[in-house]
Amino acid sequence: MYRDSKWRARAGALVTLASALALIAGATVADAKERKKKDKEEEAAAAPAFAAIKPGDPVYPSTYKPYPGVATAIRGATVYDGRGKKIENGVVFMSGGKIVAVGGPDTPIPADIAVFDGTGKFVTPGIIDIHSHLGDYPSPGVDAHSDGNEATAPTTPEVWAEHSVWPQDPGFSRALANGGITSLQILPGSANLMGGRSVTLKNVPARTMQGMKFPGAPYSMKMACGENPKRVYGERGRMPSTRMGNLAVNRETWLAAIDYANDPKAKRDLAKETLVGVLKGEILIQNHCYRADEMALVMDMAKEMGYKVTTFHHAVESYKIADLLRENGVCSAVWADWYGFKMESYDGILENAAFLQREGACVVIHSDDQNDIQRLNQEAAKAQAAGQRAGIDIPDATVIGWITYNAAKAMGIADMTGSLETGKMADVVLWNGDPLSVYSRPEKVWIDGALMFDALNPKTRPVSDFELGQPGEGDVK
Repeated sequence: MYRDSKWRARAGALVTLASALALIAGATVADAKERKKKDKEEEAAAAPAFAAIKPGDPVYPSTYKPYPGVATAIRGATVYDGRGKKIENGVVFMSGGKIVAVGGPDTPIPADIAVFDGTGKFVTPGIIDIHSHLGDYPSPGVDAHSDGNEATAPTTPEVWAEHSVWPQDPGFSRALANGGITSLQILPGSANLMGGRSVTLKNVPARTMQGMKFPGAPYSMKMACGENPKRVYGERGRMPSTRMGNLAVNRETWLAAIDYANDPKAKRDLAKETLVGVLKGEILIQNHCYRADEMALVMDMAKEMGYKVTTFHHAVESYKIADLLRENGVCSAVWADWYGFKMESYDGILENAAFLQREGACVVIHSDDQNDIQRLNQEAAKAQAAGQRAGIDIPDATVIGWITYNAAKAMGIADMTGSLETGKMADVVLWNGDPLSVYSRPEKVWIDGALMFDALNPKTRPVSDFELGQPGEGDVK
């Protein structure tokens, strides 16, 4: 009896304790909920009434959507794949906006798809121009259209070329029809040491820049050394007015960007955001530079500040430092024969591209011109011919890479376009003859598998609103 009473007493105590603990737990949960509610109210009260999108989040995003296309094959053509390979009597099959197969005459082609006979014709990847100002300096070339140089300060990394692009520039359709251009990089001008961000576009008709913006392409920042910045600002009696001033302003600007990157409390700065993007490797550097000695200095400055030069543009003296460029993994975007038009271009030579290729350095042929962009294939052929005259034999398939794959690599888009490889964007040109001949023209151009130009069907020639009713409307001669 005593033992039962003892256990009943203990059980009662345990019940009482459990009840007390339950009450405490309930109170604790309630208190926690109340605290959480108060914390949220305090956070809401402390939050600013207005805020921009956080740095790093997508802004001005691409709204590009490929035009409708159909499964298509080209057979019987000579195919250059952009990576140095040549296929005789080849087949290119594209479907769903992508390259499905590239090979010889035995490559299977599904039934009931569009098939074009390429006998006697040539196929290349879509041509890519790494250095264009279309849209920022559109046609007609009047002051009202001059939007490529924010020449109000020697460093303007805060400006973005895409904010000046005019999609109705007639130059876009001429580049497509005459040059087979499927992608292009629009750069700010070279008045400033740091000219701002570039934008990569798909060469399609669109109402907005966003409708042309290449999805997934990284930004680049335009820099310039040499005569242009020191002339523009020296004539105004301000720094820089010398080449040593150029370097000094650049270095101070990079140091300020490094301080900004290391200061979590720094006030947001659009210019420094771009520079930090470069330091992180998210934004590439496209550097206007002519002289070999200056290119060497810029590469050392990049090492000092912790960034990398992706490409030197114009680079008429690259041949003098081809080994340095190769060792540093820097491309040269060059002309075939532009030289001597100012002092820093005086020592340019026709064999520049060929000498670079011989040394194993990266070669890109660029335009920097609304007319040259319509014949990059001919520019590449001229550079090849200069090499041949100097005893340097460069295969045609390699030369095609100068205006396709190498350009894509230097723009950070080679994993998506620039070569005829399975899974890549179906950016394709069918030429009516050898693309390295002055007599050849694009016959058909596909962008993401959509037929965007057909020389045999005038209805496919794009005409912008600006051109409607104008003399020469849609003219591609």
